[in-house]
Amino acid sequence: MKKYFVIGKPIKHSLSPKLHNYWIKKNNIDAVYDKKLVNEDELDSIISKIKNKDIEGINVTVPFKKIVIPFLDDLSPEAKLSQSVNTVYLQDGKILGHNTDISGFELGIKYSKFNVRNKKVFILGAGGVVSSIIFALKNMGALSITISNRTRENAKKLKKIFENIKVVDWGDIPSVDLIINATSVGLNVEDRINLDFSKIKNKFFYDVIYNPNETNFLKNGKKLNNKVFNGKMMFIFQAFHAFKIWHNFSPIIDDEVIKLLDND
Repeated sequence: MKKYFVIGKPIKHSLSPKLHNYWIKKNNIDAVYDKKLVNEDELDSIISKIKNKDIEGINVTVPFKKIVIPFLDDLSPEAKLSQSVNTVYLQDGKILGHNTDISGFELGIKYSKFNVRNKKVFILGAGGVVSSIIFALKNMGALSITISNRTRENAKKLKKIFENIKVVDWGDIPSVDLIINATSVGLNVEDRINLDFSKIKNKFFYDVIYNPNETNFLKNGKKLNNKVFNGKMMFIFQAFHAFKIWHNFSPIIDDEVIKLLDND
């Protein structure tokens, strides 16, 4: 039986096993997918297990999307450009890191019916997924991208990859069309981003978090008469591409799959 994992810290919130195991069962694949809480000093051991074929592949989530890169033999073009990895597997004897977050975010935004072209975007956070989001936004023709992070130095590191983005201090809220929460604040139900969003009205609030279904960030956006959308479809689309890489065919995304993740 083939084994797959999603690794991260925290990891309790992840619905990856629920989705992947649904597709595995639906397509009669002899495999199992589980989640694993890991520390940074365990990454080398996990990658070695892929090399030894004890594990077929892993998905990588917070906070390891960048940290995992030195343990890999090579990166896909998307992972190289974004310097972010969320899917790892063995190919031709080499451990390859791939990024399906870029296409996942792009397809998720398109599913929401929001047109990014010529829009001003503001991103909260500077973690591993943010470079993927920036890359996707540029693909979609965003007019401008501004980021803010509690640790400003981490935001400035992204500017080395994407020269045209703007970095502002945490707490500064520019006038924008789309605001994205790409921090981990919201994974716990009580989490709140203590910033004043009162000037952003009749715009679009997007949260990368999909579990819980509605974070306080989105609740706040809704109160201010903004359109809100969570990261569930991004999550489904990035998982779709990881599944396709591992199993060499495309699983079906239908209403049953979407509703499957609404139960949690």
